[in-house]
Amino acid sequence: MTPPLVQATGRRKRAVARVRIRPGQGHIVINGREIEDYFPSPSHRSHATEALSVTDTSSVYDVDATITGGGLTGQAGALRLGIARSLESLDGDSREKLKRAGLLTRDPRKKESKKYGLKKARKAPQYSKR
Repeated sequence: MTPPLVQATGRRKRAVARVRIRPGQGHIVINGREIEDYFPSPSHRSHATEALSVTDTSSVYDVDATITGGGLTGQAGALRLGIARSLESLDGDSREKLKRAGLLTRDPRKKESKKYGLKKARKAPQYSKR
């Protein structure tokens, strides 16, 4: 296996994606599995590979990613940010396209932490007057 051209990290919610890009045919492997096996939903697949389609490099690079934590939606978002960051560091000219598409901005939303005395972050136990 050829050494990676670029490595980048993408995060969303609790998911963390370590992305490595190599020159190749456009194969995407996530945790040792093909993208079709890892993300059965076409919407997750298209969301994760949006940066490749914006820069027209979907058949130029192979992507190898390791994703941990979170759910499928968070993992797809983390992979999307990791691919966008690696493409930006690989080719500075693609920064304008990626920035305009909003692919280089990390989504800061996270789960709110649970408060003591409550059932969840804001849900209080049922109130009984008598």
